[in-house]
Order: sequence, then structure tokens, then C-alpha cells
Amino acid sequence: MGKVMKQLASIFGTVIVVFLVPAAGLAQDKSAKAGRVGCPHCLNDGSPISQSLQKSDDLYGSFKTKEALNELQKVLAWDPQNAEALSKISRVHIDLGDMIPETANGWQEKRLKEYRTAEEYARRAVKADPNSTWGYFYVAASLGSVATVSPVPKQIDLADEIRGAVEKAIALDPHNGFAYHIYGVWHRKMAEIGKMSRMLASVFYGRTVASGSVEKSIEYLKKAVALNPTVIASRLELARSYAAVENWPEARNLLAAIQKLPVLFSDDPKHKETAVKLLAEIKDN
Repeated sequence: MGKVMKQLASIFGTVIVVFLVPAAGLAQDKSAKAGRVGCPHCLNDGSPISQSLQKSDDLYGSFKTKEALNELQKVLAWDPQNAEALSKISRVHIDLGDMIPETANGWQEKRLKEYRTAEEYARRAVKADPNSTWGYFYVAASLGSVATVSPVPKQIDLADEIRGAVEKAIALDPHNGFAYHIYGVWHRKMAEIGKMSRMLASVFYGRTVASGSVEKSIEYLKKAVALNPTVIASRLELARSYAAVENWPEARNLLAAIQKLPVLFSDDPKHKETAVKLLAEIKDN
């Protein structure tokens, strides 16, 4: 049973949750300037809402997470149903949860509180704009984060909901590389749970564990890399999936290429260190 619990507890351990996100555009005049970070079709007309959304992107891109949150809260004060702000606030709370060190007192409860807040904002974003990929994406991302600090039965319960949310995100935007990333990791984690482990989980927890495929994991992560070629985390996870099927040359090539990529997100330095360690571990395979 101990082995089963260890496998199940690692289901969501590598779900990616830190991204710059596009969201719904605002009604603007024809002279407005197009584009915000991660949202090429959003328009900036100089309005207070537009300025705060742009400023929040700039702050977030500079890893000033709390300052970005302050700007997004201003947007909600003017427009409580602004789907872009709601999605990006969800993103911020996931980041804030991730920043809580495991050495802190009550770190699991503190992280869970931030992740639950992220989930709340993501669900509000879906209600505000059910046709936007990003509300569903952050439902999946926040639930994945919740799972990392939850008991095994809760993780099992969340698996299907995470899959449903990420599938909806992909259906709404087939070019959402971040959603493919989550789905690729999800498939590998599900595949890591063997048939016997599924049977034992059903017996011990009274729940059915969703099945996944490493082949599907590779397929989705390849799409993630193709759509976002400079995102380090997607290459790292694709390398892990190739390693899972013992395709060592592809895994090594991906890990080696990571060192040449720019740091775009706050956890990229950590991902680069991980890539170096993994490359050393598989260099003779």
C-alpha cells in the first residue's frame, strides 16, 4: 500500500502553474494600440482599466507578483466581471502559494489557501467569459496545485476535473500551448500508476483512478513545445516523458537545449538546474 500511496501522491507534482496569460480583449476605438503581454489581440486605449492591465503585465514580467496583484484588483474595482483580470489574479495566487517555502510553519495549509483562492478567481473568470480558454486553463492549473497539498483520495477526485478543464481550454483555443503542457504532464502521471495500483486504489480509497498514456503525454508536450518554443518547463517535461519510454537521445537533446533558452518565468532558473541534473543522470543511457 505504501508504494501505491507514493505513486498516487506524485500525480500532480510537476503541473506547471506560472504563465503569462492572454485574456478577453476590451472594446476600444480604432486608434487604440493593439497587444498586451500574452494577449496580442487586446487593445490599449489609455483607459484606466487598460493601463492597469498593461501595468500588471509589466510588473508580473519583472517578477513583482504582489505589485501586479494590486493593479489587477484596481481593474476589478472598476469592472468586477473583467475576465482578463480574474484569470490573471488566479495566476498570481498560484504563484504566491508556490513561493511559500516548505520550511515555513503550516506551509501546506498556507499554500492550500492561496491555491483555493486561485481556483475561486479562475471559476469566476469562466463565468465572466465562458468562451475564453484562460478561465478553464486556470481552473485546471489551480486544481493541480490544490492536489499537490491534498490527501491521496482528494488527488484522485480532482484528476477527472483537471482533465475536463484542460480539455475545454484546448477546445476553446487549440493554440494554447500551456494547456497542452498540463495535459501532457497529466497523461504521464496517470500512466505511471500501474494496473495493480489502480486496483488497490479502488479497494483502499473506493475511487477509480483515471488512465493515461505516455505516448499521449509526448504528443501533447510536443505540441506545447511547438507552440511555445522558449518555455523551458515544457521542454523539461517532454524530456521526462521521452525518458519514461527510454528514448534517451531525444531526452538528452531537449535537456541540453534548455541551457540556451532565456529565463522568462520565476522558476526557470530552478528548471535549468533540474535539467542539468537529469542530463547527468541519463548521459550514459
